[in-house]
Amino acid sequence: MAKTSSSKPSESLQFAVQVVQGRWFTVFASFLIMAGAGATYLFGVYSKQIKSTLGYDQSTLNLLGFFKDLGANVGVLSGLIVTGKIAKPKVWQMCMYICIGANSQNFANTGALVTCVKNFPESRGVMLGLLKGFTGLSGAMFNQIYLALYGNDSKSLVLLIAWLPAALSVVFVYTIRPMKVVRQPNELRVFYHFLYISIALALFLMVMNIMQKQIAFSQAAYAGSVAVVCVFLFLPLGIAIREELLLWNLKKQPVDPPMEVAVQKPEANEQPKTEKAEKIETPCFAGMCNKPPRGEDYTILQALLSVDMLILFIATLCGLGSSLTAVDNLGQIGESLGYPTKTISSFVSLVSIWNFFGRVFSGFVSESLLVRWKMPRPLMMTLVLMLSSIGHLLIAFPAPGSVYVASVIIGFSFGAQLPLLFAIISELFGLKYYSTLFNCGQLASPLGSYILNVKVTGMLYDREALKVLASKGMTRSSVKELICIGSQCYRLSFSILAAVTFFGALVSLVLVIRTREFYKSDIYKKFREESEDL
Repeated sequence: MAKTSSSKPSESLQFAVQVVQGRWFTVFASFLIMAGAGATYLFGVYSKQIKSTLGYDQSTLNLLGFFKDLGANVGVLSGLIVTGKIAKPKVWQMCMYICIGANSQNFANTGALVTCVKNFPESRGVMLGLLKGFTGLSGAMFNQIYLALYGNDSKSLVLLIAWLPAALSVVFVYTIRPMKVVRQPNELRVFYHFLYISIALALFLMVMNIMQKQIAFSQAAYAGSVAVVCVFLFLPLGIAIREELLLWNLKKQPVDPPMEVAVQKPEANEQPKTEKAEKIETPCFAGMCNKPPRGEDYTILQALLSVDMLILFIATLCGLGSSLTAVDNLGQIGESLGYPTKTISSFVSLVSIWNFFGRVFSGFVSESLLVRWKMPRPLMMTLVLMLSSIGHLLIAFPAPGSVYVASVIIGFSFGAQLPLLFAIISELFGLKYYSTLFNCGQLASPLGSYILNVKVTGMLYDREALKVLASKGMTRSSVKELICIGSQCYRLSFSILAAVTFFGALVSLVLVIRTREFYKSDIYKKFREESEDL
């Protein structure tokens, strides 16, 4: 009896170690890190505070938005600036601060996403949809947390999104690592369980968003909503433990001894045969013009110089560049149309929540259509970009309540583009250099944001605002903050965004034609051959 009782703690400890070191805990930890990686989408909430505190015009504010998009988040330095704890910086200093603070979070984001795709290569679309979905919900979750902790103080929000994502990364970063791929028969079913939890979380956040517009919440009520959010975030841990328990029990089952097989010895003068020929590495520059077939591992230069990557780059520049411009200007769009501050915050939450739905929809549905009907994933990107252009038109020509509909459409289409982009890159160019290639692919996003946000939207907004000032007999020097009120403020710029997005849809249609034969083949065959079955 003494031996049995003393062995129980040892088994419990071994199982706990297996859970923490397992693939499913890596997925859970990645969900938490990605949930803290989407504060970028809250720019519409605190951009008004930055603009008024530092006296920027819209072009300068949009320039900050570009550097924010170039990284991923807002760091501590910009938080200290907004709260007035350090001297007012020059514009180039502010751009540097916001970019450095943003880029640090992109490391954790990249590590979690690339690792999970390599651990679950046959479910990459589903995995990308879930991971980017949690990032999409991040803005709405941060909104609840800051309302619970700080009330309606947008200055404190900037500091919150500076330290919380970093804390999540420090706690979980060592549990996320590549592992040997093992094919688990119920793998897709487990991902659907994660999906149900994430949908429940998204619906809860949406209900809270609607209720908070109708009812004045107390600090305790906000705290209660944050507690519910935390419960949803940790439910995937229960699923991870359940799956590791199944694997634990499977390992403990007795295994029949292997049958002895006679091995033929080689003749004395016969050379032993190797099981697999060694792969000869081709020098990087020598192989640039001799590209492998689609789906094989491209070198970085082979991928970057390919026509497929160029098409993806242009489509991404048009699509994500326009979407980021809309998200970054959401606060000023609401202000120009006369919406109160609390309603503008709800626009940002709507974008965040439907951003999530777009991501999980494109991940799960594109994967299902690919497996069942061999539908090329770029075709879904074409359809999503066409939908996005409709959302931009609703802002260009607003009607009562149309900004709510536009927030839903832009959030959904913006979210749907990212998993599609990352999955297409992994499928066309392989996984060997995936971490570099997907980051290179999404560089089109901030470049598009700079062109469309700073050089188009910001400049046209300021031009309209100066017209308003001139009609009142005032000049730019007589006001601290340049504000435009009226439906004309964004009409021309968002008409341009709609046209650019539609052009991006036509460009992505070219990729559909180029890759239709590739997607008709079994693109996951080699991963099944290389993996181990349970």
